[in-house]
Amino acid sequence: MGYTLPMYSIVGKVREELQRESKEEVRESNRRFFKEEVRLYGVKAPQVERIAKTLFKDIRSEGKTRIFSLCEELLSTGYLEEGFVACHWSYALRLAYEPQDFYVFERWVNRYVTNWAVCDTFCNHTVGAFLETYPEYVKELYRWAKSENRWVRRASAVSLIVPAKRGSYLAEAFFIADLLLLDPEDLVQKGYGWLLKVASLAHPSEVFEFVMNRKARMPRTALRYAIEKMPREWKNRVMAQ
Repeated sequence: MGYTLPMYSIVGKVREELQRESKEEVRESNRRFFKEEVRLYGVKAPQVERIAKTLFKDIRSEGKTRIFSLCEELLSTGYLEEGFVACHWSYALRLAYEPQDFYVFERWVNRYVTNWAVCDTFCNHTVGAFLETYPEYVKELYRWAKSENRWVRRASAVSLIVPAKRGSYLAEAFFIADLLLLDPEDLVQKGYGWLLKVASLAHPSEVFEFVMNRKARMPRTALRYAIEKMPREWKNRVMAQ
C-alpha cells in the first residue's frame, strides 16, 4: 500500500483502451453531432463509461488531489472520450468535494470545455453534485452567465439541470435564464431552454408564467426547448402571436 502509480501510466492506459475500442464509423457518426471541430477516437459512450469505471478501480486510493490532476491531464487534450473519462472520475469523487473545489471546476470549464457534450456531462454531474452539496455557490453561476466564453455561459444553465429535476433552485434558474435571455449563441439558448424545460416538470405553472412574460423577446430556439414538456394547450398559448 502507499504505492503511487505514475501519471503517465494511468493516462496512457486510458488512451490504450480508447484506441483499442475506437472505430472509424463511430468517429464519423459522432462528428455529425458537432458544428465545431472535435477530436474523437470513435468510441461509443457506454464503452467509454465502462473503461472509466474499470480504470477508476486502479486509482481509487490515489486521493482526490491526484485524481483531479489526472482529470485535468485528460481534459487538456481536447479528445471527447478522454474528457468523458475525466467527467466520470471527477463525479465519482462527489462525496469528497470541498468548497474550494468549485474553483478547480471553474478553471476546467474556462480552459478545457470546447463542445456541448463535455460541457453537459461535466456540468450536469460533477458541478451539479457540487452545487447540491454546497448551495451557497449557486450564485457563482451568475458570473458564468456573463462570461465571454459561450461554453461557460452554457455551463451556467446546464449545471442546474439535475437539481432542477428535483425541484431545487427555481429562482436561481429564472435569474440565469434572464441573464442569458438574448444570448446570440444557439447552444446557449438551448442550454437555458433545457433548464427551463426541466424546471417545468416540478414547477409547471411558474415556468409557464415565466415564459409567457418573455415570449415576445425569447429566441424561438430557447422557447421551443422550454415548453417541450408542457400541455398542448399551454404550448399553443405560448406560440400564439
